[in-house]
Amino acid sequence: MTTGEKERTRTEAVTRFLDAIERGEGIPSGIFAADAVLDGTVPDWRMTIRGEAAIRAQFSGWYDAPGRFVEVERLPVPDGEFVRFGLESTDSDGTYKIHQAHLFHVVDGEIATARVWCGGRWHAERLAEIAAAG
Repeated sequence: MTTGEKERTRTEAVTRFLDAIERGEGIPSGIFAADAVLDGTVPDWRMTIRGEAAIRAQFSGWYDAPGRFVEVERLPVPDGEFVRFGLESTDSDGTYKIHQAHLFHVVDGEIATARVWCGGRWHAERLAEIAAAG
């Protein structure tokens, strides 16, 4: 496999994941390896989730409505990719934004490990506080 083919294989799974986030219709199969591990840090909590189905269910709950990336940064790392993004979406409480960072380890075209750092959902009141703080 050439270097270009390896990079394309590495980025395809991550691209499919980001596309699914933006669509807000759930995370489809074939992105995460069967034995994948999610290490997630969210406000006031840290979790480890194992297995493709459980990881897809967790992410599908987080990204359960169509959204729009307001910023995306993708950086290659050995055997994976680091992704930082801002996403704007809407839930029953109104429009919100999130800011997250993901470190993916990709094996054979599937995400084997996902490490996630999430600041939570920030609705209008919190966004106003952030803006006022400068």
